[in-house]
Amino acid sequence: MAQQQQRTQQITELNQKISVLKGQREKLKAEAEGLAKERDRINEQIKHLNAEIFELKNERNNLNVEVKTLKQKRNEMQAKVRIKIEEAKRLNEELKALGKRKTRKSISAIQKEIDAIEWKIQTNPLDLQEEKALVEKVKSLEAQLATLRRFEQISQKLLELRAEIKALETEGKFCHEKLTDSAKKSQELHEKMIAKIKELNKVKAEADDFHKRFVTVKERMTPINTEIQGLLNQVRALKGELLKAKMDEERKSEEALLEKLKQQAAEKLKRGEKLTWEEFQLLGDEDL
Repeated sequence: MAQQQQRTQQITELNQKISVLKGQREKLKAEAEGLAKERDRINEQIKHLNAEIFELKNERNNLNVEVKTLKQKRNEMQAKVRIKIEEAKRLNEELKALGKRKTRKSISAIQKEIDAIEWKIQTNPLDLQEEKALVEKVKSLEAQLATLRRFEQISQKLLELRAEIKALETEGKFCHEKLTDSAKKSQELHEKMIAKIKELNKVKAEADDFHKRFVTVKERMTPINTEIQGLLNQVRALKGELLKAKMDEERKSEEALLEKLKQQAAEKLKRGEKLTWEEFQLLGDEDL
């Protein structure tokens, strides 16, 4: 009995220790859950930041492609302008040279003069010398006419070139302005992206810190769990011993009772009294 009381006392003490350890474990578990929740909240923030950075990067890259395209187009416009300017310079030189040779007469006046001479040659009897002189005159007038026509042709071409150059310069200026605006926006997006990356790195470090603390708390729970398990094993062992002791006591009580009943049956037999079937079985063949 004393041993049973001692074991019962030990079980009570062990259960108290287990209760204290479970309280400590619950506190650590609550702390771990709080850290995990905060870590997960920050990880969600990291996810949003990554999405923002991805979007900013795509937008910036698209603008960079646009800048590249506009720069190429602007350079093409500038190259065309240079070609047109060179052509205009060449035509201006030719125009200056023609200006020195051209007459002040108009094209229509020279053409009328040519027509009149040709009519005269065709309708009037002329000697060879007169006809030759008139033919030479026509040749001279036709040369003047060709010069005037070329002068007017070049003048018209120069007007067209100036219009083309102005249009190309306007388009090139538009490309340059749009290019500059897109480049500025791209730079602003790049700076925003860099700021977001810095924020992301900071938040990641914060998340890592919470995770490390979470792991540390979980590690602190391991020896407590081990100790609780060890104490539970001790409790089970003591309860097993108590159960065995109880069963032994019950077995001894049963044996004592059987012995008593057996003695009573033997006394009845000695007295010549009739035995019940159960009493007869208790005594057995040997006793009989």
